Amino acid sequence: MKTRQFLVGLVAVAVMAGTSAFVGPKKVSTFKVDTQKSVLNWNGKKVTGEHSGTVKLTDGSLAIDGGKLTGGTFTFDMNSIVCTDLTDAGYNAKFIGHMKSEDFFNTAKFPTSTFKITKVTPKGGDAYDITGNMTIKGISNAVTFPATVKTTANGIEASGKATLDRTKYDIRYGSKSFFENIGDKAIYDDFTVEIKVVAAK
Repeated sequence: MKTRQFLVGLVAVAVMAGTSAFVGPKKVSTFKVDTQKSVLNWNGKKVTGEHSGTVKLTDGSLAIDGGKLTGGTFTFDMNSIVCTDLTDAGYNAKFIGHMKSEDFFNTAKFPTSTFKITKVTPKGGDAYDITGNMTIKGISNAVTFPATVKTTANGIEASGKATLDRTKYDIRYGSKSFFENIGDKAIYDDFTVEIKVVAAK
């Protein structure tokens, strides 16, 4: 009798374990980026100074599982690029025209850039390390940077700042890595992008 009861107990445990194994995973919630409230800020430096500006997002989403960030994708409108530090309208327009040319982002051929999250490492609280593929001019490179992701009453607010090497995206104009004798006309290879995102379900 005891043996039979023991076997029945084992079967019950096995059934319960099997049942728990088939419990569905937590549902991943998708938050759509509000393109009017989200923006990418950029900063590039040269020997004689620096320039800053913005690029608009055209689309994007964040994936949240159990209150934690797990993924996301973003699309940027490269034709929306502006410079915010040049006050002379004529010089500003000339500068932006050059940024859109083949020397830099070639926006006629590559009107958008994208970023897709491939790995998320929680660092505690609202802090994360984000790894993903940045695609500029059709060229993709992996990049990792720190980010903050906060849950609000209306959705999600996220921000992160990354340093990119423009030469990895075939943007070589004014680079000492390719043109040695350009002196103070040199533009540094590294530039920074800081994305600020507001998203809601």
